[in-house]
Amino acid sequence: MALSDAFALPPAWVPDAVVYQVFPDRFRRAGVTPIASQQRQVAGLQWQPWGSDPMLQGFQGGDLWGVIESLDHLQGLGVTCLYLTPIFASAANHRYHAYDYLKVDPLLGGDQAFDALLAELHRRGMRLILDGVFNHCGRGFWAFHHLLENGITSPYRDWFHIHHWPLHPYPRTGESCGYSCWWNDPALPKFNHAHPPVQDFLLQVGRHWLERGIDGWRLDVPDEVPSGFWISFRRMARSVNPEAWIVGEIWGDAVPWLQGDQFDGVMNYRLGWSSLCWAAAGRLSEAYNNPQYPLEPLDADALLAIWTATQDSCRPEVNAAQLNLLDSHDVPRALHTLKGDAAALRLALLLLILQPGAPCIYYGTEAGLRGGEEPECREAMPWGQPWPHDLCSAIQAFLQLRRRFPILRKGGLCWHPQGRDGLIGLAPGLAVGLNRSRQRVLTLDPQLVSQASDATLDCELLSGAAGPSPLTLSPQSAVLLSQGTGGSGCSD
Repeated sequence: MALSDAFALPPAWVPDAVVYQVFPDRFRRAGVTPIASQQRQVAGLQWQPWGSDPMLQGFQGGDLWGVIESLDHLQGLGVTCLYLTPIFASAANHRYHAYDYLKVDPLLGGDQAFDALLAELHRRGMRLILDGVFNHCGRGFWAFHHLLENGITSPYRDWFHIHHWPLHPYPRTGESCGYSCWWNDPALPKFNHAHPPVQDFLLQVGRHWLERGIDGWRLDVPDEVPSGFWISFRRMARSVNPEAWIVGEIWGDAVPWLQGDQFDGVMNYRLGWSSLCWAAAGRLSEAYNNPQYPLEPLDADALLAIWTATQDSCRPEVNAAQLNLLDSHDVPRALHTLKGDAAALRLALLLLILQPGAPCIYYGTEAGLRGGEEPECREAMPWGQPWPHDLCSAIQAFLQLRRRFPILRKGGLCWHPQGRDGLIGLAPGLAVGLNRSRQRVLTLDPQLVSQASDATLDCELLSGAAGPSPLTLSPQSAVLLSQGTGGSGCSD
């Protein structure tokens, strides 16, 4: 592939990917890996009890060895790619406060655990994307630490936006810290990207981990970094790995970043919140206040208007390279938003997985976790304990469906409203119907279904209880009508 082509187009592997997001400190603490056990004994580390209140500071001890131990589970779900929130050395459990970008946090197992994880993922044919936080660092970052120790005489004074001396990294109430920081948090000094050595260093970080073998980057708050830096970042990434996936954390209109010179896709929060707001059928937790993740009831017409506007604004290749998600470490868990309704969550997951783009499952979704606003959504995965809801079989079935029908990955369905509570998605030889109502039976329009194919369609229940006929959906159910797994368009 020519570099010019690799520069403009998303990687060919992304439309087929299924991503699983891991928040490492809360995912799994290694228990049987000999190296990890030995490391823990030697270090004498003191952890918070597993499952402690996520509102508390501190570390519960999840590590990359634990991720390795969980790969059979993840691959069994249908996952093909991991997205890890930051893993570099940091003094915060979320690790967005990096102090060493070239070193995996020793609490996660260090570089040894990282190398082992990457090797095992690639052995299984799976991929890895890392979280790049290039807008700001932590107070312990070496250049900022040098500034604190030496003040205006530090050679690194132009690496940050300094407003006055001396600096106050731990300011008293009402006191200015003296430097620009992310969202006025003194713990997060903001880089001065106009200073060439800063850009050079951050590009070096991006190159280092791509050369180590990662398959892409998820980029934190990229709208707060000059676009010229991301053009340089893309050129660097494509020169190292023409198939590297570059995903930006853009919550709203992402069109300026998706012209082929910066990102392949973005975190598709629009698809996530809109799907939840429709599947909720009016029973929705609306306390979360974020204009970029609005939670309010949607009917089918409003839902489809959002989807259409989002997809029509981008090239088909870009739509197929979006990171589609319902929730993440930054927003309330989907089950919290849906007030604990697991049936509604199944419908929302089905909507997610039926869209072009790579679906992303937030860790613990399969276990029915329902944490609230950040950081409550960062609770520990309940390994070895009863799960509130076991959604593994539903996720497996939906992902198998995605593999069986290439149109779901490559082009997507044409969606239509069906009465007050229904949706139907159509493609040649394929129709998918959903009924979100908790009380009413829904009958699909037979004339609309016939547009999928003139052939007799087989029926396959996807969620909920069976209705009296293939075109009749029981409350909170979904059905697939297809030409059959042996027909054209129904298998790879």
